[in-house]
Amino acid sequence: MKNMRLLYRFLTVAVLAILLLIPLTMIRGVIQERQMYRGQAIARVTQSVAGEQGIVGPLRVVPWSETREVDTLDALNRPQKKVETTTGYVLQMPKSLVMDGQISPETRKIGLHEVRTYRWRGWIRAIFNAPLPQDNGSRRYGKPYLILAIRDVRGFAGTPTLKVDGQPLDFAPGTIDVARQLGGVHARLPDPVPGTSFARDVRIELALAGTESLAVVPVADSNHIALRSPWPHPLFGGRFLPEAPKIGTDGFSAHWDIPSLASDAQSQLKAGVGIGGDKPLDSLQVNLVDPVNIYTQADRASKYGILFIVLTFVGFAMFELIKRLQIHPLQYLLVGLALAIFFLLLLGLSEHIPFWQAYVASAVACIGLQAVYLSHVLRSRLRGLGFAAMLTMLYGVLYGLLASEDNALLMGSLLLFGILAAIMWVTRKVDWYELGSSLR
Repeated sequence: MKNMRLLYRFLTVAVLAILLLIPLTMIRGVIQERQMYRGQAIARVTQSVAGEQGIVGPLRVVPWSETREVDTLDALNRPQKKVETTTGYVLQMPKSLVMDGQISPETRKIGLHEVRTYRWRGWIRAIFNAPLPQDNGSRRYGKPYLILAIRDVRGFAGTPTLKVDGQPLDFAPGTIDVARQLGGVHARLPDPVPGTSFARDVRIELALAGTESLAVVPVADSNHIALRSPWPHPLFGGRFLPEAPKIGTDGFSAHWDIPSLASDAQSQLKAGVGIGGDKPLDSLQVNLVDPVNIYTQADRASKYGILFIVLTFVGFAMFELIKRLQIHPLQYLLVGLALAIFFLLLLGLSEHIPFWQAYVASAVACIGLQAVYLSHVLRSRLRGLGFAAMLTMLYGVLYGLLASEDNALLMGSLLLFGILAAIMWVTRKVDWYELGSSLR
């Protein structure tokens, strides 16, 4: 029966560790709730400023109408001729497209949450070579116009300027015939000469505001797109990555050279695919991301909470068994709660001060509390300071895991292996049967 006391002690410690999963789960719930509040802050900024932006174009549109006679029956089932008219449009893509501009980041604050917005100022030049389609039988072509599709037209900062073959033209709202799939602006083009190239050289200058992300669709046969920004933490996405981007503390610069052979954007546009939706157009994308997302970091840190508790409890058990110390289960529980409260402190402080400062302050507070308490529990100030040193090492390793996301799995695996090896080395000569028998 005496040998069972050791097993009962380990089972008690295991049950306490499992019980402490409850406050850890509640803390993770608080983190997720704060993340939801940040999403609501982004939605509020999107509603008042502009959302994620996308640019498509410019494109030329040539409307057409076709009249034909069809055989049908009247009310008395007598054959008769009926004239039907159908309408549509021809969508013409540029031969080449050059886009250049700078993304200037801005910050909007909603309560405790910062939302990254920006203003893009730049120019677009498109060269068209396609001739105007000629009337063919019953099909007649109307006056062509130019469209520039924008995902959120509320983002226009001022009036964009347009020159077609050197002649200034004005934009008007909407994209007329293609409004079902694209939103933006259009401009009526001068009367063309049938069978010849028209509106060949198109130049646009504009300023566009948005939230967090800017996407550009490569609509031309040859696309050269260049973007710059003082923001040092870009995230490139979409279907195309830039060629050798330059990223530094003073910002980034990136360029893309995309041929139509590498993109389905032209066929997608002709098939009626829009800017957003479940199947968006092929595009390149730049996101202005925060270098440290406090909620993501706090959530990742909280996942290691049970590891902290288990390792601390194992240390307690070693002291209790080897040094014959009596540690009450309630003392185990209090120490575990002090470890769990670290993550709540980290979340609360990081919303007001930089994440690393919040981490240091939370760690110092919890380690100091543990050092004072454990000096009495373990009946030795030296032992309390020893446990505090161990906790300091654990918090340091955890911060390394958070700072090095790419190597987190490797570092975590090495940490667990090292701790297990240390425990096995310390207890390699322990006679567990004799130890269990000696417990009172």
